[in-house]
Amino acid sequence: MADLTALDAEIRDLLRFAAQGSMLPRYRALKEDEIEMKGEDDPVTVVDREVEAFLTDALTKLAPGVAVVGEEACWIIAPLDGTANFTSGEGHIGIMVALADAGEAIAGWIYDPVRDRLCHAKRGEGAFVDGERTRAQPSGDTPPHLAAMKRFMGGEQRALFEAEIEPYYQIIQAPGAAAEQYPLTVFGGHDLAIYERTLAWDHAAGCLFLNEAGGACLRPDGSPYRVDDGRRGMIGAASRNLFDELAERLISVGYMPAD
Repeated sequence: MADLTALDAEIRDLLRFAAQGSMLPRYRALKEDEIEMKGEDDPVTVVDREVEAFLTDALTKLAPGVAVVGEEACWIIAPLDGTANFTSGEGHIGIMVALADAGEAIAGWIYDPVRDRLCHAKRGEGAFVDGERTRAQPSGDTPPHLAAMKRFMGGEQRALFEAEIEPYYQIIQAPGAAAEQYPLTVFGGHDLAIYERTLAWDHAAGCLFLNEAGGACLRPDGSPYRVDDGRRGMIGAASRNLFDELAERLISVGYMPAD
């Protein structure tokens, strides 16, 4: 493993400790009474709560005065990304942490507890995997691979997507975890991903990682992702050319408004 900065190593150790203490012992061994439903198809587990409490305390001590999901400089935590995967015992899971300032992510960490892999990035400094610099690699396949979670699309929106977008791409099932989707887009498994919901804890770290790797993670109108704007819709692409092509198609057919 390449050398990590002191901060990256400290964050990795916190995420690893949280995973080993709470997440991995319950992976594929979660009890029914350790799961609650926040809404339809929206589970939350005791692991979500334990890891969030631990990381909130640990990160507050690491950087006193920096809030957790605050107004200006703040930590943003996804304590268990891929909760549905975790509860089913199938699919990918992760922990994500981002540091934001004035609405923009300036650092992000994506930890895969099963692989013990840390993807991390800082604004203007590049993207790394376990301390080794990485660059986004499109697959080069024609048509390109596009990951989409159609269950988050409305009925008319899904029909428009299937009629006007799908014919131009190889549609791939999204992994159900942004902690896996963003690395897949960088590593060449997926050329593109389309996101409907863009909550900060799901996307702040991954969007920064993809952009710093030389990909393009932007709103369909080309504007940057902000953690505080409350907008829906985003495209993650392994290259700007791939982004531009999909964004143009989406906007031209009225699938997603430009603003």
